[in-house]
Amino acid sequence: MLREVMMNRAFLPVRATRRSFLIGAAAVAGGFAVGFRPAAAQEAGVDAAPVNPFAAYVTITDDDRITVVSSQFDMGEGSYHGIATLVLEELGGRWNQTDVVGGWGDPKLYGNLAWGGFAQGTGGSTSMSSSWDRYRQAGAAARLMLVAAASEQWGVSAGEISVADGKVTHPTAGSLGFGALAQAAAAMPVPAEVPLKAPEQWTLIGDEKNRRYDSPPKTNGTHPFTLDVKLSGMLTAVMIHPPKFGASAASFDAAAAKAMPGVVDVVQTPRGVAVVAEHMWAALKARDAVTVQWDETDAETRGTAEIMGEYRNLSAGAPATWALQEGDAAAALGGAAKVLEATFEFPYLAHAALEPMNAVARMSNGVVEVWAGHQMPDLYQAVAAEVAGVPPDKVRLHVMKTGGSFGRRAVADADVIVEAVSVARALNWQAPVKVQWTRENDMKGGRYRPAYVHAVKAGLDADGKLVGWDHHIVGQSIMAGGPFEAMIEGGIDPTSVEGALHVPYAIPNRRVGLSTTDVRVPVLWWRSVGSTHNAYVVETFLDELAEAAGQDPLAFRLAMMADFPRHIGVLELAADKAGWGTRPPEGRFRGIALAESFQTYVAQVAEVSVADSGVRVHKVVCAVDCGVPINPDNIRAQMEGGIGFGLGAILAEELTLTGGEVDQANYDTYTPLRIDGMPEIEVHIVPSTERPTGVGEPGVPPVGPAVANAIYAATGRRLRVLPIARAMQA
Repeated sequence: MLREVMMNRAFLPVRATRRSFLIGAAAVAGGFAVGFRPAAAQEAGVDAAPVNPFAAYVTITDDDRITVVSSQFDMGEGSYHGIATLVLEELGGRWNQTDVVGGWGDPKLYGNLAWGGFAQGTGGSTSMSSSWDRYRQAGAAARLMLVAAASEQWGVSAGEISVADGKVTHPTAGSLGFGALAQAAAAMPVPAEVPLKAPEQWTLIGDEKNRRYDSPPKTNGTHPFTLDVKLSGMLTAVMIHPPKFGASAASFDAAAAKAMPGVVDVVQTPRGVAVVAEHMWAALKARDAVTVQWDETDAETRGTAEIMGEYRNLSAGAPATWALQEGDAAAALGGAAKVLEATFEFPYLAHAALEPMNAVARMSNGVVEVWAGHQMPDLYQAVAAEVAGVPPDKVRLHVMKTGGSFGRRAVADADVIVEAVSVARALNWQAPVKVQWTRENDMKGGRYRPAYVHAVKAGLDADGKLVGWDHHIVGQSIMAGGPFEAMIEGGIDPTSVEGALHVPYAIPNRRVGLSTTDVRVPVLWWRSVGSTHNAYVVETFLDELAEAAGQDPLAFRLAMMADFPRHIGVLELAADKAGWGTRPPEGRFRGIALAESFQTYVAQVAEVSVADSGVRVHKVVCAVDCGVPINPDNIRAQMEGGIGFGLGAILAEELTLTGGEVDQANYDTYTPLRIDGMPEIEVHIVPSTERPTGVGEPGVPPVGPAVANAIYAATGRRLRVLPIARAMQA
């Protein structure tokens, strides 16, 4: 399905204009709803699915409630709050009368504009760029309709009416809440033009005090996640997955398990065997009593050592395909006064989100309902329909917030959703079924950040100027074999090379090549995707070159950045705020790095110390330019979270295989950053009038190279094999 949708679509911001989008409104129970639809679809009479009869961006009901229907999935990064901010800014509503729910079922309405608007999905830090125009316009349209209703009711000019704090007010006629006008507003004509507030009129966008509306329920434990879904008569299923990727269940013996108290059934699914019971404990106990014979004919049997050995051999040869060739890198390197070479290795990485994968499925009145973290609703609706044997318009999605994703819940084969629907159908839909993965399922279940090996070579002339750059990347393709395969052009998976192609440095002769490997380990995008390894290579190798040229790392970079003012802005801001060029506290050392990902610019300066006990990161100073800062507090939170996420990965995280089986199973052996390892973080946001971009991922890439460069300053050791904990022991 998504193969056709995504074909030849660039992941670039798209502005919602009057020409391409038409405002729509409709009466709903006790109020009205406002949304948009692409003009071509509206003219063709395209309707939403029957199970989701009216899709909108904002609804207002007579009980004075505002519901914002988000096209973007919220997995903790705050997209719901950001989108509601856009609506409330233009509408004039209050946070305490506002709810946000996940939209689905109408890709014409909820399509991600940064992906061309033809499919609904959340990723690539595109939520705000996709929502910036249309959600403000929806809020403004609803406000104009409320004003029109009040104008008619009071017999006064609309120009004399103001809207703020959930009230529609006239100097002499008085004021009414939104709810009192909701039904009358539904009868008002949809405004032909929707003027938006000027920046100087904003009260929420850019407000430092605009804090996340959903923090209290998340803090006190009342916010519902998929893990919390409880339906009448619901059964729980736990999974037994093959220990090797590519294997399948040839047969299984469940007699002992079925005889255990509380066990309902044991059934086979496309990816393994499900043990179904009345509750989780019974399912877990019974799982251990099931014996499965695995067919490993097509399984991956190599371990990490063999895979990485193959990668190293490939990196020493010519790339399979050139992704970029500018000038003549070979000639420039041949004539360089000084040439440096290095090989970098990056391990597989798990997403390791706090809430393991889960989904709930049931059949009700002929409609299949699925509760889950639907990061790609279009795809999941289609896949669930196929598995259930019903038309897509008989599938209803309940979009649940989740305890983290980092890319893991955007998987093309809809793995856990397929399992939930498969198990419920195998039981003839006799009861709702929750499939709940254990931490071990989650850690060993695949979908990792691919492992990579990079071979890089660069040359300096007699004046210390960088004249040539040769970069060879070896690793698996994330896009291959799935609905996004059409995005691979000329053998180049863009996720493998992002962060290596478009760098803010004027290098006259440069080439980047890619060798894509064939490994049966399932891989997936991981927070900041290709920039997580490419930025590390570029930014640590630049420090090596700066030293070889006898220059300060900051000055060396800035000398090549004249054409990149926004990159310069964050780099100089981070350096200034960190005191670059001044002496750090005794025993501490600094490193600097810069990365652009998803059109957001981030620079970081790390301050570290190194002792026998290992590396300690004391402080990270971060500067970010993400265009208009919609929610400054959330921007800081996402930079902080990205720094912690990336720091844990480069310091200690790695996922390894032995004989094709994953070695790590839980947080004791796969070790994200602990709270006592979190450094002090300063985040400085560049004021901007540019269109907003995303912040969910771009905080990750710079922290690794900034820390590695600081470690070199402390120890004189270049760390080219991650994680750092292992490299320091070598």
